[in-house]
Amino acid sequence: MQHSSSPAAGRSATAPTGKPRVMTKAAKTKSAKKAPPAKQPEDTPRHAGAKARAPEATKQDIIDVATREFAQNGLSGARVDEIAAKTGSSKRMIYYYFGDKDGLYLAVLEEAYRKVRTTEAQLDLEHLRPRDALRKLVEFTFDHHHSNEAFIRLVMIENIHHGDYLARSKTIQDLNVSAIGELERVYQRGVKDGIFRKGLNAIDLHWQISALCFFNVSNRATFSQIFRVDLASKKALANLRAQVVDMVLRNVLKNPG
Repeated sequence: MQHSSSPAAGRSATAPTGKPRVMTKAAKTKSAKKAPPAKQPEDTPRHAGAKARAPEATKQDIIDVATREFAQNGLSGARVDEIAAKTGSSKRMIYYYFGDKDGLYLAVLEEAYRKVRTTEAQLDLEHLRPRDALRKLVEFTFDHHHSNEAFIRLVMIENIHHGDYLARSKTIQDLNVSAIGELERVYQRGVKDGIFRKGLNAIDLHWQISALCFFNVSNRATFSQIFRVDLASKKALANLRAQVVDMVLRNVLKNPG
């Protein structure tokens, strides 16, 4: 006696109707879709489609742009939105790195002082005779201030705020202590050699050098307008530079003649 095959066995590869299963067009389209690409972080900084930068490079870019913004517009006038737009970052990223606007401003101040003191430390004054070392330091300060108007403006802005932000920074205080120490060593070598007069101190000398070099930039516009002179010309700058060096040396030398 023959046994008929089981109906279940015959339907194993077919639909309940006995017909082969056919995938619909909609199903094919749905299965063919790939998973959406991973969303790029919202705060990834970009410059015209450039790849994301390293965190330190991003921070430095923000500080560079913020330096110009704060120097141009002051602490209250500078806008974090504008800084974010010019760096291709975002306010969230700026606040992540610096805490808030005040933190960014303080970072700008620290970087400004760090640059001038780092370059100053490369003058190698200890290997020069005291008179030549002092001359080189004065010339460097005059040239630096002339070439870095943003630094002068930042110092002026900080003075408007009575030095409140600078007082919060141990970094700036340490940087300036080292600068005073270098000047003190130059002065003491000169006293020991008998060419510098006694009774001066490094802070007084630093004040005189800074005042003479600072005024040339901070008051250049008003001074030029009042007296109708061009203090920014090469001739005027060379003349002022020589006079500043001469005034400082005459004040320090035992026998300036």
